[in-house]
Amino acid sequence: MSGRDAPTNTARGHGYKSRSTYPLTAAMTDNKPARPMHEEGLPTAPGAPSEKAPLDARANGASMDGTVVSERGGVQKGKEGGGGLARHVSHKPDLVSNSNARLANPLGDLTDDEVMNNAAEFARANNLDVELFRKGGLIAKRPSRFEMMSELSEQDKEVLRREITHKWDQPWILYNLVIACSVAAAVQGMDESVISGAQLFYPKQLGIGSGVGRDSWLEGLINGAPYLCCSVACWFTDPLNHFLGRRGTIFLTATISFLTCIWAACTDTWWHLFIARFFLGVGIGPKSATVPVFAAECTPAKIRGGLVMQWQMWTAFGIMLGYVADLVFQNVPDKPHITGLNWRLMLGSAGFPALIVMSQVFFLPESPRWLMSKGRYQKAYASMLRLRGKPLLAARDVYYIFVLLEEEASIVRGRNRLWEMFSIGRNRRAVLGSTIVMFGQQFCGVNALVYYTASIFTAAGFSETSALLASFGLGLINFLFAIPAIFTIDRFGRRPLLLITFPLMSILLLFTGLCFLIPDEKARTGCVALGIYLYAMAYSPGEGPVPFTYSAEVYPLYIRELGMSLATATTWTFNFIVSLTFPSLVNSFTNTGAFGWYAAWCALLFVLILFFLPESKGFTLEELDQVFSVPTGVHAKYQLYNIKWHFKHYILRSKEPHRALYQFDENDMTEEEKEAQEMARGMGGGGH
Repeated sequence: MSGRDAPTNTARGHGYKSRSTYPLTAAMTDNKPARPMHEEGLPTAPGAPSEKAPLDARANGASMDGTVVSERGGVQKGKEGGGGLARHVSHKPDLVSNSNARLANPLGDLTDDEVMNNAAEFARANNLDVELFRKGGLIAKRPSRFEMMSELSEQDKEVLRREITHKWDQPWILYNLVIACSVAAAVQGMDESVISGAQLFYPKQLGIGSGVGRDSWLEGLINGAPYLCCSVACWFTDPLNHFLGRRGTIFLTATISFLTCIWAACTDTWWHLFIARFFLGVGIGPKSATVPVFAAECTPAKIRGGLVMQWQMWTAFGIMLGYVADLVFQNVPDKPHITGLNWRLMLGSAGFPALIVMSQVFFLPESPRWLMSKGRYQKAYASMLRLRGKPLLAARDVYYIFVLLEEEASIVRGRNRLWEMFSIGRNRRAVLGSTIVMFGQQFCGVNALVYYTASIFTAAGFSETSALLASFGLGLINFLFAIPAIFTIDRFGRRPLLLITFPLMSILLLFTGLCFLIPDEKARTGCVALGIYLYAMAYSPGEGPVPFTYSAEVYPLYIRELGMSLATATTWTFNFIVSLTFPSLVNSFTNTGAFGWYAAWCALLFVLILFFLPESKGFTLEELDQVFSVPTGVHAKYQLYNIKWHFKHYILRSKEPHRALYQFDENDMTEEEKEAQEMARGMGGGGH
């Protein structure tokens, strides 16, 4: 392969099959190492092309913004004729090690003319509206100063004002996309709860009903079979998404989920039931990794958390619906030649939500970011236009995503992507954060309750029917208390929700475990139910929605499928461990010891989240590259400072000013500009 035809680092990192047609791509990455933090204001390198050099000349040595990479690897800025005034020092963060915790717009070092010219070249190269992308590029550079831009019409400015004041006013197709795909979560939600009701019946019929020794382990193995498979099947996410896209992957896995639920309902031995439920994991695993990523890639940053968390909300809805199925089918009598029709209907009903997903998914737009990863910019813009509703907003987002992906390419080494997840600091910190929250979702103890709610309540003194009714109460609370998180997850952030709810969950699990020691049966059943319900109220707005939302956000595009595969493999592996071990844990340590075990984990997870979980609220997916380039030690050290500052401020009444973690580099606004901006916001009226 000749040097001219060799793929760039960007091509390898983003999945392009050939050199990008946009000159900036080749100039930034063509046969060069990862770009260092560059200094500007240096004299032009000898022989460097000017800003007005032909495009093919720039593609051979300089980017469209005049950047020249010298033989020594330094980066310099040239002006026409080699002279001109020195440019200001670049404030672009180093995406390899951002030890100063700087966050900056990568377009901030370019003049307005440079940005608009670059955006115009991008549009021409991809047969898009040139004038529209000139405006979009300018807005991407200075999103908060659009009121002062003479290039924008009053109609353009009104579109941007409304975006600020009515952030929930989005095209219906965006909400349809998020909800239609998130309904897929109801499959595993229903499976988790229908197995809770079914296990009151199927163990006896299948000859494993003693509840002790080998039978208790087999019961746990059957209950956790889908999630044992998920821990392996999640790794199919990357190849499936590569060849089928987000929509194709969701359709295929929803189909598998439906068929395997019907299969499980037709089994007649414990090992046959185990096999059917095991293959259910082939549908659940890649789907659980793809749907949150699909939603995250399609939603605006300001409301991304509230929409991506629909995955957890519909999981909670599925859990509630599964308990309804348990109640509806528990007393269904057997028919001729059909024994155990009640538990078979319970297991089969979990496949119904998958049919809804299958019928809608191909009517939805494909992820613009996935299309851009394949170099399909026209289709990416068309998809973004359906999702944003306004051409100006779609052009701004597509161009800004493109520029940030080019910046992201500076960390790509072109080696094995799985290795780069751990060898590159920015990726490694994303792995650490998503692993903590995904592990925490299982070892906070919630699925031990969901899988074995009926058994826990019967152990506390409930009858079978009362236990199923009490289990439905848990599902209802889990669903209802997830609804506030739609608004709080983007208003307060991911970290605060976790840091508030984990201590509460620890206390409530300990309380519930101790309630099993109450000798009076009525008092014991009431206190156990109270403890479990209060625990669900704490879990649902915090550790319920955050893990899948957070994990779908934090990985760069070129390893996003692999990263989400690792995240979901983590949660499903430990989900299986919890479901497998809980019956034996109760047999060995009693309910009190089992609940105390998970209470201790909640306390430990609070500490891990405090020190090792960066916030992702409010940033675009590509801007998070800068957040996760901050070294873990810098982040942890700041949290120690933050604890000390709050103690001194609120206890010792110190007047020491608070220091923020991230240093934002923004262009200075004049007082007149600030006044105009405030006036524009006032004219916009109230938001939703």
